[in-house]
Amino acid sequence: MRQMDPEFLELPLRQLADAALQRARDLGAEHADFRLERVRAEMLSLYDTRLEGAMDADDLGYAVRVVKGGTWGFASGILLTPEAAAAVAEQAVRVAEVSAPINREPIELAPEPAHRDVTWVSSYEIDPFTVPSADKVALLAEWSAGLLKGADHVSARLYQVKEQKFYADTAGTVTTQQRVRLHPSLNAMKASDGGFDDMSTIAPPAGRGYEYMTGTGWDWAAELARIPELLAEKLAAPSVEPGDYDLVIDPSNLWLTIHESIGHATELDRALGYEAAYAGTSFATFDKLGELTYGSPIMNVTGDRTVEHGLATIGYDDEGVEGQSFDIVRDGVLVGYQLDRRMALMKGFGRSNGCAFADSPGHMPIQRMANVSLAPAPGGPSTEELIAGVRRGLYIVGDKSWSIDMQRYNFQFTGQRAYLISDGRLAGQVRDFAYQATTTDFWRSMEAVGGPQTYVLGGAFNCGKGQPGQVAPVSHGCPSALFRGVRILNTVQEGGKK
Repeated sequence: MRQMDPEFLELPLRQLADAALQRARDLGAEHADFRLERVRAEMLSLYDTRLEGAMDADDLGYAVRVVKGGTWGFASGILLTPEAAAAVAEQAVRVAEVSAPINREPIELAPEPAHRDVTWVSSYEIDPFTVPSADKVALLAEWSAGLLKGADHVSARLYQVKEQKFYADTAGTVTTQQRVRLHPSLNAMKASDGGFDDMSTIAPPAGRGYEYMTGTGWDWAAELARIPELLAEKLAAPSVEPGDYDLVIDPSNLWLTIHESIGHATELDRALGYEAAYAGTSFATFDKLGELTYGSPIMNVTGDRTVEHGLATIGYDDEGVEGQSFDIVRDGVLVGYQLDRRMALMKGFGRSNGCAFADSPGHMPIQRMANVSLAPAPGGPSTEELIAGVRRGLYIVGDKSWSIDMQRYNFQFTGQRAYLISDGRLAGQVRDFAYQATTTDFWRSMEAVGGPQTYVLGGAFNCGKGQPGQVAPVSHGCPSALFRGVRILNTVQEGGKK
């Protein structure tokens, strides 16, 4: 079990929090919370084995959020003295007072048990920030050199983050947390007489440490060895014939469809219209709770803040709510939403399910996505068995481009590669494909999900939301799954080319 970094604990965490919260109380705030964060990020990028760019950022600061007179107030600062923290709290209260005359919706927060002096550290073995950058560059260069034996150009990137947070509020909750995540990726590009194409690794970003780069959690040697051959096959592949196909979708592709068509659609603030100006709304409106047939009866989707190595996994969210697992879709029916404390109380849920997050000490927490995942079938089929049940179809692997409307209803997705399925067997790659559907038609067409042996936790570092914009990391686990009669487009033809 890893421990909090001593240098973070040596900061005057309690003194700053006590000063800020006491000042907010003195000024009449009904609620106040204090959040001090240190967020360190490093990015390394290579092109054809050569270091092309490097970034090392370190953001340290704190924020005070209050409710005064039923109105939000927020301010942040960087001076680590009790006097400065008290001044930031006073500024937050003044923001609430100035905003009160135009506030039409009094702010109330769902009750939450106090969590006193708790510490949580994510599951990882090697802090990536203890590994010299030169060693990371050397490993990426070695991987790139191997790919260049079968590609014209190779890009490689490693992005890693260590996030440390101290939270305290006027209800008595005090939490200290630390989590690590990283995302390695490589992309190989090659030209031929038939054109130009590329192929990326499908290894997902993970809530792991540097051990992920050396074989824990992913077989990098096996994946990298296959990419040149797969890319050459893709370049020689025929263009797909458009029409209706049965699809077997690999977790490396399906995670993104889950993210866009379920994850965002079931954020309650979005479903209620609070994100309409920027991120859009949702077809899964609150009146459909308990009524909407989201998908087939085998569809079971959870939001989970507790799964090991998840990018959105936490001990406690940025409102002091303990991480939880909760149902979103059960037996194909919409049964829940992702909630923060305000949204939970507004719509009668009683308690938040821990979905508040701010991406920096300079931003106010907003409702953000949990690890939203599709459950496998206990004792369910392998990917090969799913393929064997298809007469005419496609097996789709890896994410690529996507498009979805502002209500998360009409969409199309492509992928890294697609294999034609003929009479239960793979019959080579095809190119220029995209699958198109509405969210409910797509998930209702799901006939089978694979067993736990097909389950993979995918995800992304950069889910965007809010004004001003924030990014959040999130994972989506899923098995391979079989969908019947999905529309396949030929993207070249759709683009007006022959």
